Amino acid sequence: MAQEQNNNQKNQEQDVNQLLKVRREKLAALQEAGKDPFQITKYDQTHHTSDAKELYAAHEAELLAGRPEPVVEGLDEQQAKDVLNADYNERRAIMDASPIEVSIAGRMMFKRVMGKASFCNIQDLKGKIQVYVARDAIGEEAYAYFKKSDIGDIYGIKGYVFRTKTGEISIHAVEMTMLTKSLQILPEKFHGLTDTDTRYRQRYVDLIMNEESRDVFIKRSQIIKEIRNFLAGRDFMEVETPTLVSNAGGAAARPFETHYNALDEDVKLRISLELYLKRLIVGGLERVYEIGRVYRNEGVDTRHNPEFTLMELYQAYTDYEGMMELTESMFKYVAEKVCGTTKITYNGIEIDLGKPFERLTMNDAIRKYAGIDFDAVATDEEAKALAKEHHIEFEERHTKGDIINLFFEEYCEKNLIQPTFIMDHPLAISPLTKKKPSDPEKVERFELFINTWEMCNAYSELNDPIDQRERFAQQDKNAEAGDDEAQHTDEDFLNALSIGMPPTGGIGYGIDRLVMLLTDSQAIRDVLLFPTMKSLDK
Repeated sequence: MAQEQNNNQKNQEQDVNQLLKVRREKLAALQEAGKDPFQITKYDQTHHTSDAKELYAAHEAELLAGRPEPVVEGLDEQQAKDVLNADYNERRAIMDASPIEVSIAGRMMFKRVMGKASFCNIQDLKGKIQVYVARDAIGEEAYAYFKKSDIGDIYGIKGYVFRTKTGEISIHAVEMTMLTKSLQILPEKFHGLTDTDTRYRQRYVDLIMNEESRDVFIKRSQIIKEIRNFLAGRDFMEVETPTLVSNAGGAAARPFETHYNALDEDVKLRISLELYLKRLIVGGLERVYEIGRVYRNEGVDTRHNPEFTLMELYQAYTDYEGMMELTESMFKYVAEKVCGTTKITYNGIEIDLGKPFERLTMNDAIRKYAGIDFDAVATDEEAKALAKEHHIEFEERHTKGDIINLFFEEYCEKNLIQPTFIMDHPLAISPLTKKKPSDPEKVERFELFINTWEMCNAYSELNDPIDQRERFAQQDKNAEAGDDEAQHTDEDFLNALSIGMPPTGGIGYGIDRLVMLLTDSQAIRDVLLFPTMKSLDK
């Protein structure tokens, strides 16, 4: 059996190699005839496929308005056929007298040759359209070259739009130009590209073969566009900040490290956008945001990729309540613009972004889902005893605040399906956040959870440089105790705070998770054009 499989694989490889050889021979023949497609530098594309269909449908409705449908009731089969043919010919004559001329360009995904006339399907950014190719229309020489073309070749096609007898809007080609010769074989058309590893590694093939993938990334672009539109409507300024930094702060994460040869200095890839954006608030830019890549040296799973897209924004003279209002409004706005509704479906579950988001403090959520009241827990030792009792793993350095967060992750996150703001986190896990005046053990912070995922993280930003220095000092101690995700003292940032930062609300959004939610995508790799993959050489 193994020998038979090896022989089959060897035969398949030989067949593929022969097909690839034939494609190169076809290219050589084109080049020898002075028709090298790779010498073409541009093509006048007047319409996309969907544009041509929509234009024709509207033109047809206008020209044929009021025309009665053919009556075939009571006729035998041949009589009915004759009536329908006559009606089609009359309609076709009316439309052909006022033709819609187009010039499209795209990849040939299907071809059927039938003597002097053939059909093919052309795919472009916006869809597919059938093309009728007749020898008498495009010329004998062009038709001969077309018959030798391969699936995957890219063509420019001039012609006019019409509707076939079967009702399909198509293009009648009058001129065909091969723009690119495909030298590789596309996956088999009926099964597409289904292997996920290959889809991620060869996204260019995935985009050709899988319409669903193409739609996800078109929608991703629309989502980011509408976020920018929303923030522009609120007078936010988009900025850019460094990706290579000497001190990677602003989040609890392990950074990637590298060496800057010109300065002979070790530097890190940023894990957050926060500290530089806050410097801009100090400088008087009252509303700023950045959409950019950040890098965290962590594992890969369905919701995490070491390189991902983060958006952070900061607004002077507001607090975390203001950030809640902005977030709720923005999610509704983007869903309506991109999905056409605030009621979306993810993995079969309807999620309503249109009604007010629920608000729970972190302690209230634990009380609701775990039955434990941490407001009644006074010491770190009591919190650790509760953790042991409930089989929650912790480290000896952890405080009550850390234990609260561990309980929340264990008992609460899995229940947060509908949009829910989780507020008022422990001070110990929020080193850049203002304390609540009414309860200094907690901070003015929230995270938005939807579909059990953390979608964003927001603060009333700490602007007291003395308090901030003390919290950085605690983070330094945590790092010395073995916490490789702890932040470190940033002297320049402390200097900026000493200059004076106004009361400020700030927030960070995971753009990839938002795209996953709005496109019903099951893994972060499905919304990243080129996700992190292990090298095939390893």
